[in-house]
Amino acid sequence: MNMMHAPRHFVQAGNGTGLPGAGLPNDRLARIAARRAFVDLKQDFIHAVAALSDERGRWLREQVRAAEEPEDLLLLRGHVFASLSGQEEGRVERRRMLRRSLDSLFPDSAPRSGFMSF
Repeated sequence: MNMMHAPRHFVQAGNGTGLPGAGLPNDRLARIAARRAFVDLKQDFIHAVAALSDERGRWLREQVRAAEEPEDLLLLRGHVFASLSGQEEGRVERRRMLRRSLDSLFPDSAPRSGFMSF
């Protein structure tokens, strides 16, 4: 059976080029940069929760692995930071690393404090 696709299946909504994914080179580079930033952030989250051995840690590892967008990780940050609380070896450094990663992708995600300039 010869499967023919209607022309509308080859037109990206709002693009009008007729080629899915076609666009200006800067559009493509921006998408690649955004994807790389997400992958870097996800790797930092994976590293941050890797040593958590309790039930909450296992749940967090599953959630981080399943994340598909930066916003998914942003929603998990409170749980991750709560799990990394305390002064145990490595936790302070993992919190700092994760905060730097989040600040690079979401500069306004940190709660306001008396030490920040407005």
